[in-house]
Amino acid sequence: MKTTQKNITVLGDGAWATTLAGLAKKNGHSVVVWSAFPDYLDELDKTLINRVYMPGIKIPEGVVFEKDIGKAIEFGDIVIFAIPSKFFRDIAKKVKNLEISLKGKVFVNVSKGIEQKTLMRMTEVLKEELGKINTAVLSGPTIAIEVAKELPALIVAASKSKKIAKELQEIFSNEYFRVYTSSDVIGVEMGGPLKNIIAVVAGISDGLGFGSNAKAAILSRGIVEIQRLGQVMGAKKKTFSGLAGLGDLSTTCISPDSRNRTFGERIGKGEKMNDIVKSTSAIIEGATTAEAIYELSKKYKVEMPITEQVYNILYKNKNPKQAMIDLMTRERKAE
Repeated sequence: MKTTQKNITVLGDGAWATTLAGLAKKNGHSVVVWSAFPDYLDELDKTLINRVYMPGIKIPEGVVFEKDIGKAIEFGDIVIFAIPSKFFRDIAKKVKNLEISLKGKVFVNVSKGIEQKTLMRMTEVLKEELGKINTAVLSGPTIAIEVAKELPALIVAASKSKKIAKELQEIFSNEYFRVYTSSDVIGVEMGGPLKNIIAVVAGISDGLGFGSNAKAAILSRGIVEIQRLGQVMGAKKKTFSGLAGLGDLSTTCISPDSRNRTFGERIGKGEKMNDIVKSTSAIIEGATTAEAIYELSKKYKVEMPITEQVYNILYKNKNPKQAMIDLMTRERKAE
């Protein structure tokens, strides 16, 4: 069944932003991309290659690069917020200050982060800034470069509105990109930032030279921590066994293209967080949200030993090897 053409606005110029823009365009929709960096938009418009984040990948012709955020928002039936969590509220405020009706538009979060100061999910930030709007989340095991190369991938579209979730499913699904729907917004939205923390630990394990046994243990105990916190926050347990939980966790912990795993590997080899962050143009959500997840575990009184050790390594300068030893020598208990 052919999907009705929609106007899609993508806010952001990162790897996932231009990948989703390209995917929507290939599926027959009209697409506008806005970025906070107008000079880079000019480059994207001229070359159709995201040199910084997706070198060598061609963006489909027909994608429009718009410098005026007002025109970009006005254009979109669907507005994709592909903005890192640390800048998310700033862009939401820009949209708020526009004299444009947001009625009928759907705002979709694809950022896998938590706001550090407020500990809010990104759709909560959107609603706080923009009022009564339609929101949704798109999340799952989707390394951008693989999707851009049209390799098979699956993802989840979550919204309290079944109609909106179904609409997103129809917009983005094709022969290599399969979209499932869910009503569990909290679970799907929390799966991303939570798995990033576990991916950092998987990377640290790689950096320390540990083997497959260690990584398997990190994944299996990591999903337990994810479920614990997610359920207390109101998510459904089964969501974390699906694409937005275990699926995303597996991809991020294993893929050599995962920023969070690679970040952890460099930590395990002795580099410092600030030096790594300064050396890369990409936002590493696992680094920026580790503190927020740790604070959430304290707020909800949820035991999260892996998360606690990541926090100690990144923010308390704990030796990574000692942190792993401390995890192994915790009080013995039943699984």
